[in-house]
Amino acid sequence: MSAAPQMPDDTPHDTPADEPAAVRERYARRAVADRRYHPLEPSVWCARLERERALLGLLAAQGWGDLSQRRVLEVGCGSGGNLLEWLRLGCAPAHLSGIELLSERLAQARCVLPAAATLIEGDALQAAIEPASQDVVLQSTVFSSLLDDAFQQRLADAMWRWTKPGGAVLWYDFTMNNPRNPDVRGVPLARVQALFPSGRITHRRVTLAPPISRRVCRAHPAAYGLFNALPWLRTHVLCWIAKPPSAG
Repeated sequence: MSAAPQMPDDTPHDTPADEPAAVRERYARRAVADRRYHPLEPSVWCARLERERALLGLLAAQGWGDLSQRRVLEVGCGSGGNLLEWLRLGCAPAHLSGIELLSERLAQARCVLPAAATLIEGDALQAAIEPASQDVVLQSTVFSSLLDDAFQQRLADAMWRWTKPGGAVLWYDFTMNNPRNPDVRGVPLARVQALFPSGRITHRRVTLAPPISRRVCRAHPAAYGLFNALPWLRTHVLCWIAKPPSAG
């Protein structure tokens, strides 16, 4: 079995001045198709189902039973999978928006999402999003690909600005470094709290460490739940970062 992932350090990192360009380069290095991340792989769909259950629990805890009037914006929407999930949960297509840096991924999202959804290509910091216009602003494994601390903070500030008072930032990302991949960096919960100092954070530790998940799911997908019952084997956090109703 693979060794446990390394914990991230908190020292400053030297990074390029143009972080969006650097992100494009990092994703280009990952462009080769990798079967490990295919949605039909048991380790992938087991993790997705677990995350969906955790999200439903967070929504229920907020009393959000009807999403038809909620406005949801995803930063780094990729090929549109997460926004499709919100569509299935009851969001109106016209209330869904996504921002994506990579044109090829945005093209895929345009193919699968309803025409009424708003899709924006480019750097999220340049996007024309009205302040306090979104009930939920979400990101999924975006911040772990940002190695510039200052850019991380600027993006977090923008996401917070776009969130309505009484709404929330929804965060899903891994907390531990991958020693085999210098293009990513784990974002521990303390860093999330520092990025959103005014937010009230409810979090759940989720997602069995992928190297372990792939191995155990080859034996049987049911083994995912058995190993995932051990909290120290979970590498990601799902956070509901609530914006107080009186926040500016």
